[in-house]
Amino acid sequence: MDGLDENYTDKAKILPVILCGGEGTRLWPLSRKSFPKQFLSINNSKDESLLQNTQKRLTGIKGLIEPILICNSEHRFIVAEQMREINVNPKSIMLEPFGRNTAPAILLAAFKSLETENNPHLLILSSDHQIKNEENFRNMIEIGKTYSSDDKLVTFGVVPRSPETGYGYIKSQKPFDLKNIKGIKISEFIEKPNLEKAKELIKIKSFTWNSGIFLFKAKTIIDETKKLSPEIFKACEKTFSNSFKDFDFQRLDEQSFEDCPNISIDNAIMENTKKGIVIPLDAEWSDMGSWKSVWENSDKDGDGNFSKGRVLSEKTYNCFLSSESKLLVSLGINNLVVIDTDDVTLVAEKNESESLKKLVKDLQVRNIKEAVSHKRVYRPWGFYLSIAEDSRFQVKIIHVKPGAKLSLQMHHHRSEHWVVVKGTAKVEINNEITFLSENESTYIPLGSKHRLTNPGKIPLEIIEIQSGSYVGEDDIVRFEDLYGRKN
Repeated sequence: MDGLDENYTDKAKILPVILCGGEGTRLWPLSRKSFPKQFLSINNSKDESLLQNTQKRLTGIKGLIEPILICNSEHRFIVAEQMREINVNPKSIMLEPFGRNTAPAILLAAFKSLETENNPHLLILSSDHQIKNEENFRNMIEIGKTYSSDDKLVTFGVVPRSPETGYGYIKSQKPFDLKNIKGIKISEFIEKPNLEKAKELIKIKSFTWNSGIFLFKAKTIIDETKKLSPEIFKACEKTFSNSFKDFDFQRLDEQSFEDCPNISIDNAIMENTKKGIVIPLDAEWSDMGSWKSVWENSDKDGDGNFSKGRVLSEKTYNCFLSSESKLLVSLGINNLVVIDTDDVTLVAEKNESESLKKLVKDLQVRNIKEAVSHKRVYRPWGFYLSIAEDSRFQVKIIHVKPGAKLSLQMHHHRSEHWVVVKGTAKVEINNEITFLSENESTYIPLGSKHRLTNPGKIPLEIIEIQSGSYVGEDDIVRFEDLYGRKN
C-alpha cells in the first residue's frame, strides 16, 4: 500500500448488500413463507442454499468485506445460521418489520455501511439468483467498479438467451459488445413485455434483462435518493436513527419504517437518474423464479429428468422430481414437476408458475396452513418436525444443536413428555435439573417452568408428545431466552 493515499483502502472496498426478502410462492411447496426459496438447496449437489451461494460466489473479488443482509424479522435466525455455516460474520443483519421493496432497504444499508466504512462500493444482490459462470460474474464486478468509482450507478443487464416475459428489460443508448465490455448509459427501462414484444427486443443488442444487481458507492446512492426521492430519504433517515440493536441484529423502527414508500430502486432512482450505467452480464444467470427455470438450471439425466431424494422413474421425460422422505415413483409422464414433502404433494405442469402463485394465494385466503408453513420449523437452537397432530395432541421430533438451549418457558394448556433418542439432554423443571441419556424420558406437567439444553458435542434429538386442551405454538410464556426472543 506504499505510495497510495490514506483513503485508498476504503475506496477499494466492496460491501455486499444481500436482500433476503420475498416468499417465493412460485416454488411452493418447497418454498413457503416460513422458509422461502432463498434458504433452500433446490438443485445444488453441495446442499448449499441460494443465499449461501450468493455470498460464496463473491470469493476472489478484490477488496471484498463482510456483507450486510436485510431480511424479515421472522427469518433472522435462519439467515444468521446459514452465514455461520459458511464461516461468514456479517457486518449487520437488518430486520424489516414488513416489506417495503428495494429502494428503502438499499438506502438503509447505505446508511449502515457508513457507520464503519468510508464510502464503500455497495454490491446489491438478490439472495435467490443462480449464476453458473461465477468467474465471468466476478470479472464484470471489477469492470463495474471503475464506473462506480466515478460516482455512477451501475446495473448489470443479463444478455438475453430467449424472449422471456417474466423479466423487465433495460435499453442502453448503444448496442453492447461482448468482446469489448464497457458500461453504457441507460436509455430506458422496459416493463415485462408480452411474448411478441420480447421476441422483438432480443433481436436488438441494446436490450438486456434487468437482473436487479447493482453497484454504486454508498454516498452516491444516498445523495441521488435525497435529490430524486426526498420522501424516501427522510423516511429512511428517521427509520435508521430510531433503529436499535436486538441481540446480533439491527431492528428497524416499525412506526417510522411504515412511512417509507413501497417502491423499487428502479422506479425510485434508476429510471430518473442521469448517472445510470448498464454493463452486459453473460454469466448463465437465472432468478430461479419458477419451477421451469429451476429445471432448466438443474443437472439432468439422459431423459431430461432431475431427481432428488428417493426417486425411481420409468418412461419419464423432462421432469423435476423431488421427495423429502417417501419413495417417489413415476411412470409414463412428461414435462411435469412432482414435489413430495412431509405434508404436501404437488403435481404440476412446468410452465404453470403464474397459476401456482395464484393457487398459493387462494390457499392462504382459505387459511390452509400448508400454504405458508412447513412441518419442519427452524429455530435458533435447531429445528423441530411435527409428525402427528390433532386438536388435543401433537408429536414432534426436536433437534437441538450442541451447546444450544431452548428458552425457560411454561404452557397454560398442555403438558409434555420428552423421550431422548440421540445424545444427552439437560432438563430443568421447576428449578430441578436432571440429565437424560438415550431411551430415557421425563414428564413436564402443565404450568411447570422448564427448559431443554444440549450440553453435549453431538446433536440432541428427542421425541416430544404434547397433550392438552390447546397445543398451538402461541401457548408459550418465556421467562429467559438465550436468543433475546420475547415471542
